[in-house]
Amino acid sequence: MGTHPQLLHTVLDAVDVRREAEFWRELLGLVYRPGDEVPEGDDDLDWLVLLHPDGRRCLAFQEVAEQPRTTWPSPDVPMQLHLDLTVDSVEELARQRDRALALGAGVLLDRTDDEHEPLYVFADPEGHPFCIFVA
Repeated sequence: MGTHPQLLHTVLDAVDVRREAEFWRELLGLVYRPGDEVPEGDDDLDWLVLLHPDGRRCLAFQEVAEQPRTTWPSPDVPMQLHLDLTVDSVEELARQRDRALALGAGVLLDRTDDEHEPLYVFADPEGHPFCIFVA
């Protein structure tokens, strides 16, 4: 039996890579790869990597000149990719909603009245959709 490729990290395009990386760093409790931390002076990095605290790679961000925001749920500009995050309770879902909004996310869908799988669909600061739901 052969080996399989290993997923290194998921890469998100961003017009403002630092703002995007900071959003996800704060939301998920991640850390920068050495050398990618917020610099003292000019911040001209166009590629940033975030790690889990144990050093495993999680997300990366590459700079793009422009990026149309998804129009989901309208199909004009599709999601193309979204991240699913889970929490243990409806109370924790509400707490994480407040954190996401404070960090710059916007709510695209509130389905917290679903008794089987309450969830929110958010857009991150660059417009990438992500879900947080109770699992």
